[in-house]
Amino acid sequence: MTDSPRHSLDPADWPGLRAQGHRMLDDMFDHLETLRERPVWQPIPDAVRGAFSEPLPKAPTDLAAAHARFMTQVLPYAVGNAHPRFMGWVHGGGTAQGMLAEMLAAGLNANLGGRDQMPLEVERQIVRWMRELFGFPDAANGVFVTGSSTANLIGLLVARTRVLGAGSRATGIGAEGQRLTAYAAASAHGCVAQAMAMAGLGSAALRTVPVDGRHRMDVAALSSLIAADRHSGLRPFFVVGTAGTVDVGAVDDLAAIAAIAQREQVWFHVDGALGALGMLAPDVAPLLAGIERADSIALDFHKWGQVPYDAGFVLVRDGAHQLDTFASPAAYLARHPRGLAAGSPWPCDLGPDLSRGFRALKTWFTIVAHGTEQLGAAISHTCALARHLKHRVETTPALELLAPVALNIVCFRYRCADADRVNAEIVADLHESGIAVPSTTTVNGRTAIRAAIVNHRTQASDIDALVDAVLACGAARTGPSRPGATP
Repeated sequence: MTDSPRHSLDPADWPGLRAQGHRMLDDMFDHLETLRERPVWQPIPDAVRGAFSEPLPKAPTDLAAAHARFMTQVLPYAVGNAHPRFMGWVHGGGTAQGMLAEMLAAGLNANLGGRDQMPLEVERQIVRWMRELFGFPDAANGVFVTGSSTANLIGLLVARTRVLGAGSRATGIGAEGQRLTAYAAASAHGCVAQAMAMAGLGSAALRTVPVDGRHRMDVAALSSLIAADRHSGLRPFFVVGTAGTVDVGAVDDLAAIAAIAQREQVWFHVDGALGALGMLAPDVAPLLAGIERADSIALDFHKWGQVPYDAGFVLVRDGAHQLDTFASPAAYLARHPRGLAAGSPWPCDLGPDLSRGFRALKTWFTIVAHGTEQLGAAISHTCALARHLKHRVETTPALELLAPVALNIVCFRYRCADADRVNAEIVADLHESGIAVPSTTTVNGRTAIRAAIVNHRTQASDIDALVDAVLACGAARTGPSRPGATP
């Protein structure tokens, strides 16, 4: 057998690739620099959508031609969360520095499942920083995952293994005949119930705890539910507090939940996908009091941390429980004190993934390039913008505030007859106009326009543009004589 250059996928023309690569990088810099000149989102034309139904290609395509298709058929029709007037869902805006770090990570092409390599030391640095941020002990450990849906699942799995014992990994969750129950507020993210289903415990074993007038978990109701389950012979094992609920951004009373969890000897997990990184902001951190008492925390760097997607993370107070849950004795993962097989424990011992990208690098770059003070200031600014929007809503007769504003999410609506239908249409009108992208949710049975202000690029003028556009769309749908009418 003879080797041939044609079997390699490296370019035959490195100078040409270099020039094309610089053009591609410059195009993305131009895109980020001029975001305000373009719509937040625009509908995908049928011809563009149809262009991606072609059969699997057998022959190569010139890189410049593929890049041209990206620029004309992909980039203009993305979700738009980098844009300063994207407020629809809790998406961070990313940064140019994070983008460059992602490029470096792709060039390195490291698999961070394990082995003795410096990229893992970068990830371990982030773990140490998160211990410091949340006041966790040195025994704590953590791992990068896709997002908080997976991070919440890992927290649940670690808690399940702790209560049933490491032997349950072999014997199964029903071996001892114990029926486990978990608890989360009615405002908790749907991924918690999904995690219960995936963990084999059943979503019906998740008790839905009522919320108070501020959309926070009713801690008295939590205590009652736990007591009732114990009386019925069930075994409570897991309670979830939320730091920034998905609908309105409420923060559960984490300190009170921590006290109940400690008293009842159940695992206390915090879903901090939205709000946990508020610990970086001196004016937000006090709202998270009690998070330092959690047994595990799920968070997303790609939200308030502004790291490019995806960069989820889970931190576990006692890393030994994490090892009990995921470490595998497989021969092909054997460790050695020397060589590339050193460096145990590996990330694959701390979560379900063996093949893992270098998510830590873009997170490290973002933190180092900006520093925690600047990142915290950006978080504080989004909360200030939410208060500005709240003020605009409260001082505009045609608008109605539907929920308290705890962090950076504002739920409101346009006052009119048939308000649920009209407000849903207003949001769709805004999307198609390209002016702004809020989303809808339901608050106390009423359809709300939901503005989640997460992007560091958003300014007060963007909030004003959203309000003006809502009023204009509402007037167009209800007629000039009807805005402000009580439904």
